[in-house]
Amino acid sequence: MKVLLLNGSPKADRCTYTALSEVAKTLNEEGIETEIVHVCAKPVGGCIDCRACKKLGKCVFNDIVNEVAEKFKEADGLVIGSPVYYASANGNLISFLDRLFFSSSFDKTMKVGAAVVSARRGGCSATFDELNKYFTICGMPVASSQYWNSVHGKTAEDVLQDIEGLQTMRTLGRNMAFLIKSIALGKEKYGLLKKEEGIYTNFIR
Repeated sequence: MKVLLLNGSPKADRCTYTALSEVAKTLNEEGIETEIVHVCAKPVGGCIDCRACKKLGKCVFNDIVNEVAEKFKEADGLVIGSPVYYASANGNLISFLDRLFFSSSFDKTMKVGAAVVSARRGGCSATFDELNKYFTICGMPVASSQYWNSVHGKTAEDVLQDIEGLQTMRTLGRNMAFLIKSIALGKEKYGLLKKEEGIYTNFIR
């Protein structure tokens, strides 16, 4: 069993990474393999709605999005971490996620998702809500914690002093591990749930 953790900060080893590392450490203690990928080291262009991915099975722009899609396909869970910019997620990360979720053709049903956000002070709740929408549109159960999944601090050292935030990350790791293991048992006993064929309604007729 494996969880892929995406660091959506342009700073590879700062606050967001510190929070993700606490989640990963707890998942490892629960017997879950983890990998943290730094996805915003370089600018990532947004989706241009060319729809080429529907024929190719991957994004037409062959960059880190396609690299991560292969890892996501094999993972049992996904954690998305972002710093808070203007009460929302890093724009570079949003461009990455739009393309990742839209262009990847594999079934994401019952892969467990979780969002982790980091702020100096405010905007965590709005960013947390923004990221969770990627999971809920594609049948991914969302792992919760004892509080909204956020840490506070201007530096990594500050985050290490946010003892409630770190505990929230550990609780998230344990809850996520339990969900992944429970879903694996459910699949073994019952198989994946049956899906209806998609119905798409336009409001303008």
